Amino acid sequence: MKRAILSMLILVSALCKAQTVEEKSLKSDILGCEKRYCIYLPQGYEESNIEYPVLYLLHGLTDNNTAWRDKGNVKDIATEIFNNGKAEKMIIVMPDAGTTYDGYFNCEGWRYEDFFFEEFIPHIEKNFRIKANREHRAIAGLSMGGGGTTGYALRHSEMFSSAYAMSALMGMIENSWISNNPDARRRIFMQSAVEYNNITFVENASKEQRDKIASIRWFIDVGDDDFLFDNNMDFIKAMRKQRIRYQLLVRDGGHTWKYWQEALYIALPFISDGFEKE
Repeated sequence: MKRAILSMLILVSALCKAQTVEEKSLKSDILGCEKRYCIYLPQGYEESNIEYPVLYLLHGLTDNNTAWRDKGNVKDIATEIFNNGKAEKMIIVMPDAGTTYDGYFNCEGWRYEDFFFEEFIPHIEKNFRIKANREHRAIAGLSMGGGGTTGYALRHSEMFSSAYAMSALMGMIENSWISNNPDARRRIFMQSAVEYNNITFVENASKEQRDKIASIRWFIDVGDDDFLFDNNMDFIKAMRKQRIRYQLLVRDGGHTWKYWQEALYIALPFISDGFEKE
């Protein structure tokens, strides 16, 4: 009986410290400010010397690095998936592109894309036990972050094995609540959305660019009631015209956290399948 109680206490203790989502920061010379991020460390990270694959998980417009932690329930969903053996354990990194300005791309006064690749990824791979190569690195995100996911994978295909875009803003949306909003922070975001239009990029891709785009494992996930549905279909049309392979999933739902939480149950196994196996 005592042995059983002891075993139960050990199990409970292990579960209590099994996984964490920590909030940290780094000083960016490119952006000239402190940038915060959240990071999910899987069960066993602190007790081992194992190196893990990594997923960069991007937030949407008006949110920041805490969105996936506080609204997306990433810790519980990821832990459930990993403990059930449905995906390989991975580190999940959630950066902040919305605290001061909105957007993942470079524009005047906001070189966020340069920061992400020149400072942020090197910082993460230096400070955490990560398999620092394309074969073990993936990217995903929702809404504005889905557009960021797509844009980063299109222009930096050498960096990622898989890209999972949820309810993604793929380019300019005319006469929408986004394009019509006069808020200055969102104007900065829309400026980058015009310049870095993912649909146009694919449509105009050279053969060399097509080959690079085709090296990514693509998954587009959008709800049938989402105001960005047509925007995503335009991206799919461009991919089909260029004969680039992708997976498309249209589910019942809209632009909601319920939809994106459910998407994680699909995204994490898909991303895991794309990691190089030892």
